[in-house]
Amino acid sequence: MLAQNFRGRLEVLLVDGGSTDGTRAILEDLARADPRVRVLDNPRGRTPSGLNVALRHARGRWVARMDAHTAYPPDYIARGVERLERGGTRWVSGPVVPVGRSRVSRAVALALRSALGRGGSRKWHATNRPGEEYELDSGVFAGVWARETVLEYGGWDEEWARNQDAEMAGRFLGRGERLICLPQMGAEYTPRDALRPLWRQYGGYGEYRVKTALRHPHTMRRSHLLPPLLVMTAGVALAAPAPLRRAARTALAVYAGTLFGAGARAAAHAEHRADAVMVPVVLAVIHFGNGVGVIRGVLRNGFPLAAVATALGAVRAAAKLGRDPEPVSSPSLGG
Repeated sequence: MLAQNFRGRLEVLLVDGGSTDGTRAILEDLARADPRVRVLDNPRGRTPSGLNVALRHARGRWVARMDAHTAYPPDYIARGVERLERGGTRWVSGPVVPVGRSRVSRAVALALRSALGRGGSRKWHATNRPGEEYELDSGVFAGVWARETVLEYGGWDEEWARNQDAEMAGRFLGRGERLICLPQMGAEYTPRDALRPLWRQYGGYGEYRVKTALRHPHTMRRSHLLPPLLVMTAGVALAAPAPLRRAARTALAVYAGTLFGAGARAAAHAEHRADAVMVPVVLAVIHFGNGVGVIRGVLRNGFPLAAVATALGAVRAAAKLGRDPEPVSSPSLGG
């Protein structure tokens, strides 16, 4: 963040949510060493509230979200601002480039470069052609905006512990905005380095995907329906009448074969061949974790009928089933 090459003045807002692991001391050392750095408090302790705290205190014309576990190119902000100034969009971001640092995170990176790992999202580096910009749906990673634009949309909704960018993207898309992705703004993301945190991560994504779909039915893709169907198929394979049980087990066998095929293809691109052995396991954790999260989200928030109808192409039914979106909750903006 401090290495960004930007023609104007730059401020770096670091928001601490009450860390007890020595993070605060590190942030304060950074602020003493560099006058561009300001350290802010996030009393609510959640990601969206921290983003809104930073938005409230930001003094520049432009704002950029730069998440952790990620290394950004030095012209990330400059390219985003230049594209915004050319017009035609009010949200510019770059693709995610998964790069592993340990055996598990390298396997996750390989999985995320595969079609089974991307899940239809265009935000991943493997889906773009260098030099060409393209539009995104609600699957978006961070980005650059005019500060007034984010304020106009009410900031990040603080009821979204996960998927807050997807929820905000739903608001943008609902008003006909174009979300532009520039390949040159690709940022290197380091995935989780253990399977249990990966399961929790994708479980949270699944749960909040349901919450987002209830508010913005147009954000659901058909690929979002597959993980919960996979979990339900596994349930049928364990406890159902014999004919259904046999059919479900056959489907799971085909799925397992597909996973091993993905692992074999990943081996051709792996820096360490042994990492590819874990790819089928990683993909299963991603899919089943996400599917369990979706089911949990349905149980907690309700079934997104309008979103499912939209994903299946039943536009008229979706229009009848839709409901007015709730107002954005952003108390940390101070409004």
